[in-house]
Amino acid sequence: MEVFGERDTVLRRVEELVECEVVVRGNEIVLRGNEVAVERAEAVFDGLVGLAEEGHHPTPETAERLYKMADGGGGREVLGDVILTHRGRRVAPKTRNQKAYTDAIREHQVVFGIGPAGTGKTYLAVALAVEALNRGEVARIILTRPAVEAGESLGYLPGDVMAKVDPYFRPLYDALYEMMDPAKFQAHLERGIIEIAPLAFMRGRTLNDAFIILDEAQNTTPQQMKMFLTRLGFGSKMVITGDITQIDLPKGHLSGLQDARKALREVEGVDFVGLRRDDIVRSDLVMRIVDAYEGAGEGEKG
Repeated sequence: MEVFGERDTVLRRVEELVECEVVVRGNEIVLRGNEVAVERAEAVFDGLVGLAEEGHHPTPETAERLYKMADGGGGREVLGDVILTHRGRRVAPKTRNQKAYTDAIREHQVVFGIGPAGTGKTYLAVALAVEALNRGEVARIILTRPAVEAGESLGYLPGDVMAKVDPYFRPLYDALYEMMDPAKFQAHLERGIIEIAPLAFMRGRTLNDAFIILDEAQNTTPQQMKMFLTRLGFGSKMVITGDITQIDLPKGHLSGLQDARKALREVEGVDFVGLRRDDIVRSDLVMRIVDAYEGAGEGEKG
């Protein structure tokens, strides 16, 4: 029942995906078809069974992810790497590149996650930050990003500094609310255990025992990026996320993310992980939108 899902929803999704016949007889699954198709279907079912045995609850989406990873194997290890669980919701990588990204963050002090929208760059980084805080590996979480508007002016915003920059940090708030009770989150904010601040506020500081995330890093200048990276203190970890196809800096200005990718490639302790359109975990429509814009861009260049 765990493998097939409620009302056999998982089984039906597998039958739609695989290119062979699936016959269920009690606890036995028989696969009929050509060798390649059968091996791929077997890999999907092996992954579903393994995840169920480990206490996971497979869904139709789980079947889709396992099917996409069936050729190279390792789907069970990817989907079974649960970072944290909150209110029954498990946060885990869903693609091989996402698994490589989470592994890099665990193993390196500074990690750059670069890829298009919807690939989980920020979401997974926030999850790992919350996990590190819960385990006592860090004393606080610091979330920052440059206050650059995405092609439109917000005009005058009332309130204090944090009220003015609050709209820029909504994606980070959304991720945290999914991983932490609102009352606990608010208490951490008030005590400074979680700090959300514009990038300009990082100048002159040394950040010890902290998990620091710089979001939307494509909108930093090289000077801002250097300033941020040199804030790294003892016992701290930094994750820098960005999408070099969505730079909102004035025309002719070099992105700090692009500059860092060239300058820091060979620096020990720094790792770069690339996420691609195949790693988009939002609606399939998001993937088609990304493809359409990339195609249009190539046409303009030609």
